[in-house]
This record gives sequence, structure tokens and C-alpha cells, in this order.
Amino acid sequence: MTALPLQIDVATLAAWLDAGDEVTVIDVREAWEANLVALPSSRLIPLGTLPTQVDAVPRVGVVALLCHHGGRSLQATRFLRELGYDNAVNVAGGIDRWAIEIDPSLPRY
Repeated sequence: MTALPLQIDVATLAAWLDAGDEVTVIDVREAWEANLVALPSSRLIPLGTLPTQVDAVPRVGVVALLCHHGGRSLQATRFLRELGYDNAVNVAGGIDRWAIEIDPSLPRY
């Protein structure tokens, strides 16, 4: 696999998902936030629980980390990269940017 950037934009994630690429989207927001709005294909692992659930993160394919605006998911991406997950990327702008650029039908909060 080609070296992945630390961050991608929502258009890149959408293109990967549309192409059927091997991408796991991990939402690191809290459950109450995911209950408001979430990507259908995402897996919820709140940032605070990531260290104890790191074994649930795949080492194959791309792991795209998502939060509300991209701050917590950037922390999660850096944490995973330090553990050797070179397949981890942050989705800059988070679910909010996704709702603006990709799917305006999603609620924003």
C-alpha cells in the first residue's frame, strides 16, 4: 500500500467508499453524538475507550477516523499511528463537513 497521508478530506473518503475500497470508518465521538447523526457504515469506538478497544481496529485496508469536526479523530489517528497503524487516516472536518459537502440531508449539530 502507498503511504497514506495523516489526513484526508471528506471527498476522498466518499470516493473510496463509492469505489468499494477496503475502508473501515471508525467514529470516535460519544454515543449520544452518534445517535444524532452517523455514517451508516461507521463503527463507534469513542476516543476515551480507544486504548482498551485497539484490538478491534483492523490492520488491513484503510482505517478512516471520524468525529464531529476532526479534532478528536486526529488525536485518535496519531495514537494509532504511534502503535504502528500506518493505515489510519483522519477525516478532516468530520461528520459536520460530510453533512455540508457530501450529504446535506444529514442533520448538523
